[in-house]
Amino acid sequence: MTTYWAEQAWVDGVVEPGVVLEVEPESHAEPESRAEPEPQAAPGTEAAPGTAAARGLLAAVRTGAAAPPPGATVLRGLTLPGLANAHSHAFHRALRGTVQVGSGTFWTWREVMYGVADRLTPDTYYDLARAVYAEMALAGITCVGEFHYVHHAPGGARYDDPNAMGHALIAGAAAAGIRLTLLDTAYLAAGFGKPPGRHQVRFSDGDADAWAARAAALPADGRTTRVGAAVHSVRAVPAGQLATVAAWAADRGAPLHVHLSEQPAENEACAAAHGVTPARLLADHGVLGRRTTAVHATHLTGGDTALLGRSGTGVCMCPTTERDLADGIGPAKAVEGAGSPLSLGSDSHAVIDLFEEARAMELNERLRTRRRGHWTAHHLLRAATEGGYAALGWDAPARLERGGLADFTTVALDSVRTAGAMPRLGAETAVFAATAADVRHTVVGGRHVVRDGVHALVEDVPGALAAAIGALHG
Repeated sequence: MTTYWAEQAWVDGVVEPGVVLEVEPESHAEPESRAEPEPQAAPGTEAAPGTAAARGLLAAVRTGAAAPPPGATVLRGLTLPGLANAHSHAFHRALRGTVQVGSGTFWTWREVMYGVADRLTPDTYYDLARAVYAEMALAGITCVGEFHYVHHAPGGARYDDPNAMGHALIAGAAAAGIRLTLLDTAYLAAGFGKPPGRHQVRFSDGDADAWAARAAALPADGRTTRVGAAVHSVRAVPAGQLATVAAWAADRGAPLHVHLSEQPAENEACAAAHGVTPARLLADHGVLGRRTTAVHATHLTGGDTALLGRSGTGVCMCPTTERDLADGIGPAKAVEGAGSPLSLGSDSHAVIDLFEEARAMELNERLRTRRRGHWTAHHLLRAATEGGYAALGWDAPARLERGGLADFTTVALDSVRTAGAMPRLGAETAVFAATAADVRHTVVGGRHVVRDGVHALVEDVPGALAAAIGALHG
């Protein structure tokens, strides 16, 4: 048993002083081996205490401990459940800075992005993913959903291992010490009725049946890995093949994600091709539902919002990317009010900071409505933690409670950004003042991955990022 003592911790929506967290840690394969994760207990069964599947959960959470128990690891600051980054494109991290030169639109940004994608190999992708996921751990992110569509070699040739790129991402997350839901993405067309272009051919499996066959060969879910599915967008998967992707996910009880209405041009093209909105097209082909998460959902009609809500489809907001790409402000309050649970993602990694994503959602709504207080800090933290875990297919509670995942992060309350606030307002301080730079500790499955702001597995994260990105730009 491993014991942590949190100076302050967010438990049941309340900041409690002196909280003991007892964990039976998971065992971990050496990252260098790139070993495939062990399978978990079958859905609906309970793992026996002490088994690999049972470890990594919180065995006990006790409040009111004025001092650390003997041998406990002390966590100074506010300890929160681990942050879940529900939408990531790891290779976009190589664009940071580069795409801030000059002006343009989403569509001109996309051409620069394709240039980076063209230079990825399984080895360079592993190096980049390891570094990017380590950056996430330093930011308090304990679980990431990777929307993965760079499947094949440039020109579309298949690697000897058809899932070499997916395996590189899985290994990168293991080496960085965080959980991963690999959302293997169907990306089959350049637009409605258009075959893949020169850049997109390495994304495509040809058709949805071939995509499904390749995705089925990915490793089974493990202790720190899940495999899900994604429809890149309605413009990238022909309507007649959407049901194949949806059925693949449904048969496995896996999460299914989709970029939805990120740009008005997508809505216009869908209306021209099919006479309906993208949301209606997805609903007609069985894509929407409680295991599905729509990413962005920026430009919805009222009918679209109702469709998402009635079906229980979640919505992942990515405010820092949406503003960086000039996409617009998404209707987060409206979709949540209609019944869609919310999660958050850093998407293109203009920044990697889930506190910024959480407060941006509220601040964007303030700008749109010229009124304050659409969500409480506690509500925003739930979107950044358990909302993301649920969207990524993790069934164990992402909360500081007995039986919950032993994934948590500690935010300093004595930095220049957070000092001076009353401890009982720690949640408000974290959401509306803290940044990723204030994260002091990150624990995943009971394993202390970041200690006092230093990554335990990746010795020099900035150096690893510079080397991996330099290899792509060099």
